[in-house]
Amino acid sequence: MSAPLTLDPPIRQEFQYDLPPAEKAQLARKLPLAQRLWQHDWLRKAVLLALLALVWELAARWTDNDLLLPTFVQTARAFAEGIVSGELLEKIEVSLTVLAQGYLAGIALAFVLTALAVSTRIGRDILETLVAMFNPLPAIALLPLAMLWLGLGQASLVFVIVHAVLWPLALGTYAGFQAVPPTLRMAGRNYGLKGLPFVAQILVPAALPAIVSGLKIGWAFAWRTLIAAELVFGASSGRGGLGWYIFQNRNELYTDKVFAGLAAVILIGLAVEHVVFAALERTTVKRWGMSAT
Repeated sequence: MSAPLTLDPPIRQEFQYDLPPAEKAQLARKLPLAQRLWQHDWLRKAVLLALLALVWELAARWTDNDLLLPTFVQTARAFAEGIVSGELLEKIEVSLTVLAQGYLAGIALAFVLTALAVSTRIGRDILETLVAMFNPLPAIALLPLAMLWLGLGQASLVFVIVHAVLWPLALGTYAGFQAVPPTLRMAGRNYGLKGLPFVAQILVPAALPAIVSGLKIGWAFAWRTLIAAELVFGASSGRGGLGWYIFQNRNELYTDKVFAGLAAVILIGLAVEHVVFAALERTTVKRWGMSAT
């Protein structure tokens, strides 16, 4: 028999075309200027805030009662005067100092409880029981007891802030630990990690999105609890925070200063959300590819 006939594939002539590199400026010109600008988050949010300020100004002028609703311009003037005189800055400093103490203490206690909960069975029972008991309890409801136990000082404010931060943060962190894939857990066990090293090197990095979310929720709870507590608590040692500033000006019927204090509360909240936590997410969650956005 003759050997089978093998057919070689035809040789195709290859061509190489040198294309000029596309310039970024030419690609950018394909979209209209307005559309390119609208893609920036900060611009969209700035436009939204400007629209809200315009609605506020029109509603105040339509009401025509400065005692009930001052205009946006009057509030901005009162805010600027408070900043220039230093009065508003002093109140902000007092509030943020107390907030930082309670917030950091709440974070420390939350991580201790969650570390015990994922390490031991009794720790898990303690955390679940305490969260079920105290998480539904408003922090401001504990202020009378805090004043009775700790006196008329910043310790009472720190106490209610710790309560506001501790339980939502502990619950969110524990839920994040529970969602860690079993593969990562087994990898940590294979390396001989147990107890706190296992929590710090395996569970915390894997549950970081839930932890950051819990930190943001805890911050929001702590901030509004502090302002509400200062409204009730007043000033200690002759110094009061933003809540006391709002309450005092309300009693003196300086409504524009009341709105200026509320604007300071809102601006601080926006700054913490879009500067502090945004930077934290960029350097951790988004940098490590743990977020789709």
